[in-house]
Amino acid sequence: YAGNVDRIPDVFASIPQQERPDKPASGQPGDDALTFLLAGTDRRSDVPTTGEDAEADQFVQGAQRTDTIMLLHLTADRQKAYVISIPRDSWVPIPGRGTTKVNAAYSLGGPSLYVRTIEQLTGIRIDHLAVIDWSGFTALVDAVGGVTVTVPQAVYDSARKKMWTAGPHHLDGAEALLYVRQRYGLPGGDFDRVKRQQNFLRALMNEALSQGTLANPVRLNRVLDAVTEAVSVDDTLDNGELRGLALSLRNLRQNDLTFLTVPTRGIGREGSASVVYIDERRAQSLWNAVRRDDLPTYLKRYGK
Repeated sequence: YAGNVDRIPDVFASIPQQERPDKPASGQPGDDALTFLLAGTDRRSDVPTTGEDAEADQFVQGAQRTDTIMLLHLTADRQKAYVISIPRDSWVPIPGRGTTKVNAAYSLGGPSLYVRTIEQLTGIRIDHLAVIDWSGFTALVDAVGGVTVTVPQAVYDSARKKMWTAGPHHLDGAEALLYVRQRYGLPGGDFDRVKRQQNFLRALMNEALSQGTLANPVRLNRVLDAVTEAVSVDDTLDNGELRGLALSLRNLRQNDLTFLTVPTRGIGREGSASVVYIDERRAQSLWNAVRRDDLPTYLKRYGK
């Protein structure tokens, strides 16, 4: 299955190495932890742009932004995982491009500028990058047989003319994409969209790791094929490391996964754009906790 995974060339090689944050020294807290930068891209392509079936260029300047921005931190003992969402409208410095919305980094300079931006924002050295586009997302959801989510109250998505009634919804890939991309009609706008994305990933993980999947060879094969064929990763993540990572995470379940969102201090306007301002003081505490591999201490003090 590892051989299915598409590799993105030279993601880290083109970043000025003197600018990159250091990894903790051997023997220091966090030296064996891993941090992935995840990207869900919104390129409106008729054919896949990520994964083994990609037929279009992975990056075309100005053609795509990162609809979903997350850091995945795997603890050194591989017993816990933390997913930290960064709202796509966060107003941040992008190296060489001034200050703008964080989701513009991928559009302006592709995977390398995206990694460079997040490293400079957080001070965390990114170990690996994983990217999935709309085609890969829908294929993955369909492979697990769809995912059930609960909509707490009826909302109307005016952008896509979609009414979501209150209650449970079992979503196929196409419906799931509508669900995680909705912003209009949600009381909290992009903040609620972040919550939806987190809730959906939690449900997707639960479905993928359910007994119904793990005990059924045909279904498990379908899921593993979909995961490995839909996602693109940086070319420093080789097959051996992928296999070792899968083995080390074999006991990870939904309860071992914690979702957080970078602390913010509200929204505002920069010119005609609506933006999100990161709470830099509290965010620094979060990034320090990631670097020390000690997120429980941060959560005890601040919560999610």
